[in-house]
Amino acid sequence: MPVFYGTHVESPLMLGTAQYPSPAIMAEAFRASDAGIATVSLRREGGAGQDFFNLINSLSVRILPNTAGCHSVREAVTTAQMARELFGTPWIKLEVIRDDDTLCPDVVALIEAARILSDDGFQVFPYCTEDLSVCGRLLDAGCQVLMPWGAPIGSGRGLNNPYGLRSVRAHFPDVTLVVDAGIGLPSHAAAAMELGFDAVLLNTAVAKAGDPVAMADAMAQAIRAGQLAHRAGAIEARDMAAPSTPIFGMAML
Repeated sequence: MPVFYGTHVESPLMLGTAQYPSPAIMAEAFRASDAGIATVSLRREGGAGQDFFNLINSLSVRILPNTAGCHSVREAVTTAQMARELFGTPWIKLEVIRDDDTLCPDVVALIEAARILSDDGFQVFPYCTEDLSVCGRLLDAGCQVLMPWGAPIGSGRGLNNPYGLRSVRAHFPDVTLVVDAGIGLPSHAAAAMELGFDAVLLNTAVAKAGDPVAMADAMAQAIRAGQLAHRAGAIEARDMAAPSTPIFGMAML
């Protein structure tokens, strides 16, 4: 059960609300996923109107507004302030994008925006890279959650840098960590949880699947499996074979 700024959330799956074939399919996918948090873009809600907002409320999940599409500190801060007023929550998923081709976070602007928003009473969920110095500076800026990417948003490539993600987990053992972006398959989501992350945030892998509802169910099961595997304690990989049946006690011929 992940804890975000003192709030316990039942499910470690966080699911986005964009790109679904229809609002009805989105609602079904959420129910199949048992997600505890829905990420919502201010631009997305503004375009869909009150009906969309009512649908999200009917899902009985916590809303995490985001600053998707922002390219500067000023734009991100203004968007966050508008989202707080609209959704009535201090939570904000902070995105500040540097490059439109890779949607890579602008880490310099991200840290500055995180500090401004934290000082203004926001509880910031920063979409960042797995760079340890960046993560450390975000914590210094007031963040209590880190959301390093697995791969570029919408790429479906999975975990591009497992070593880097494992290092983040090891260096910040008491920080709530979420793999955000790049998840394409249930196996990717399971791998993130096996590394010891607290949650996974995804959108495209479910919304753009041939059957979003079935994929949402698959992601939920994979995340549970990965979480259980981490708690169970996996065996270490070996270069040599190790017999599962010992030689001691075998008949001598």
